[in-house]
Amino acid sequence: MSLRKILTQGDPALAKQCRPVEKFDQKLHWLLDDLKETLANAGGVGLAAPQVGILRRAVVVEDENERMIELVNPVIVSQEGEQDGWEGCLSVPNQYGWVRRPNVVTVRAQDRDGNFFEVTGEELVARCFCHELEHLDGHLFVEHTDELYSPEEIDAMEAEEEDEAKKRPRRKEKRK
Repeated sequence: MSLRKILTQGDPALAKQCRPVEKFDQKLHWLLDDLKETLANAGGVGLAAPQVGILRRAVVVEDENERMIELVNPVIVSQEGEQDGWEGCLSVPNQYGWVRRPNVVTVRAQDRDGNFFEVTGEELVARCFCHELEHLDGHLFVEHTDELYSPEEIDAMEAEEEDEAKKRPRRKEKRK
């Protein structure tokens, strides 16, 4: 296993359509292992092969139990609900946008040996499934947001919201 360089916005590989994985061999196993190691080292929750310059339909996503899910040739088969939240990307470092995604997403994919399976994710995992699968078609999350913010700008906005909430009058409890 080895760490791979994560490409950043502007690199042409990030805008390309990935080809399906056809060979489920040692080379694919090494790629998946490298994606997992690179993701863990970067502190992210998802990574797609094109983010390391490999134009194949393979991603890894960390689930709510910190287990890595390997998805080869993934396709979203169902989605429900909506969620809004901050989203970032290892290929767009230190920039975040407010993005609407489905709240529950089911993906059909193959494992590293070519066996088909389905997996359902909720909330953050659902967001990651959508985000990472978009990479396979040459898209970045920035296409879903009107503005990007730094972590410091987000912290300032959240602090301001907390201050405003403290200033709102509270409803007085009725006494018995």
